[in-house]
Amino acid sequence: MAQYKVIVSPEAQRLMGNCILFLAEKDMAAAIALKERLVEEIRKLDHLPKRYPFFNERYVPADKYHKMFVEKYYLILYQIKDDTVYVDYVVDCRQDYKWLLY
Repeated sequence: MAQYKVIVSPEAQRLMGNCILFLAEKDMAAAIALKERLVEEIRKLDHLPKRYPFFNERYVPADKYHKMFVEKYYLILYQIKDDTVYVDYVVDCRQDYKWLLY
């Protein structure tokens, strides 16, 4: 039974789609597997979402976002408010994501 409700923002959905499309240009099977893995890991946030550390960077409010890495290259940033997990960003760390820090 889920303890938390998980909501994925439109921005996070768009960013995840970009990651999948980028990989699909090179390897469609890998892109499908990535999508399944990302969705699976996001769904698991309904239990114990606080197990992941905070994403504390210079220009990001302290202790606002938790960070979870998937497949070592994909960073998922989410907030916990009451009994809801809000997934706000899905980022491929091999690409430029400095926009996120400012």
